[in-house]
Amino acid sequence: MAVTVVALRERAPNERRVALSPEVAKKLSALGAQVVLEAGAGSGANQPDSLFPGVQTETTASAALIRADVLLTVQPPTLEQIAGLREGSIVIGFMQPHAGAERVKALRDRNITAFAMELLPRTTRAQSMDVLSSQAGMAGYKAVLIAAELSGKFFPMLTTAAGTIRPSKVLIVGAGVAGLQAIATARRLGAQVEGFDVRPETREQIESLGAKFLDLGVSAAGTGGYARELTVEERAEQQQRLADHLKNIDAVVTTAAVPGRPAPKILTAAMVEGMKPGAVIVDLAAETGGNCELTWPGETIVHNGVTIAGPLNLPGMGAIHASEMYARNLYNFLALSLQDGALTLDWSDELIAQTCLTHEGVIRHEPTRLKVEGGA
Repeated sequence: MAVTVVALRERAPNERRVALSPEVAKKLSALGAQVVLEAGAGSGANQPDSLFPGVQTETTASAALIRADVLLTVQPPTLEQIAGLREGSIVIGFMQPHAGAERVKALRDRNITAFAMELLPRTTRAQSMDVLSSQAGMAGYKAVLIAAELSGKFFPMLTTAAGTIRPSKVLIVGAGVAGLQAIATARRLGAQVEGFDVRPETREQIESLGAKFLDLGVSAAGTGGYARELTVEERAEQQQRLADHLKNIDAVVTTAAVPGRPAPKILTAAMVEGMKPGAVIVDLAAETGGNCELTWPGETIVHNGVTIAGPLNLPGMGAIHASEMYARNLYNFLALSLQDGALTLDWSDELIAQTCLTHEGVIRHEPTRLKVEGGA
């Protein structure tokens, strides 16, 4: 019997993305899968049901869930949705294992095989499945547009009848995918752009985009593409040099994140108070606590003349392209196991094994198991 792949309408606040696109629905059908969509699932991403020819629709989430062999999701499934799945079914999407112990227990107890895409190994082979990168690209792009909108200045240099307008000075903190996209976007808008990252290997990437690498004399090269945590002395030195530099910056976009942990605090209240009135900070890490001490997640505030924005779910602001990229990521991952309508999980494949959160009543991701169940 053909595997049934289901996608629902996302119900998290302000979530407009959808885990399935018309393109991916066609590809899944070509692999022999039966595709089922909750009616209106793609409406937030401007993908009405009419764009999914050949896809079956169900009027309610519960009716779609009970048919699912595989559930594709953007936000982690709710406890109610997990209860509505058949035991032994598969869920693929963001699972936020570090922030949802009850959800992980429910997946375990319902014998659900859950693949947390944020656990996917970041290898060359996995690039086409890397949801963190695809969604971070949209987040970096939108963050700079927000900064430009909030700023009282032009970003580009302009020569006008009233005189020459000098370009805005923009600093992007963090040179991961989001940071690099932010740099590229700020450059396209004509700003004078600098990029800062404690990993020295990012200098070449920053400079390749036409930005200047801000060297504060502190290196935190880590493993797996992530920075290591700085020592107390290194952090103090970095913060003093950064505080001095921020005095002349017009807009800052912070993108630093550590998977599964609160965002590192990079901009202190004292740094913000040293910035010039009219400066703007857009904190892309607001959802995990923020890179700025003064960030209010989901709010835009003004402190001592400096505007600080803490937008949430930036990828959702670009739901059309974000959904298309995300759906392709999930398809490329699912296609590892799907052939002629049948699903076979190859546990010798590191991409499958390391992305698995729960399977056959066991929490397979050890850090999550220890957090949820303890060391016993």
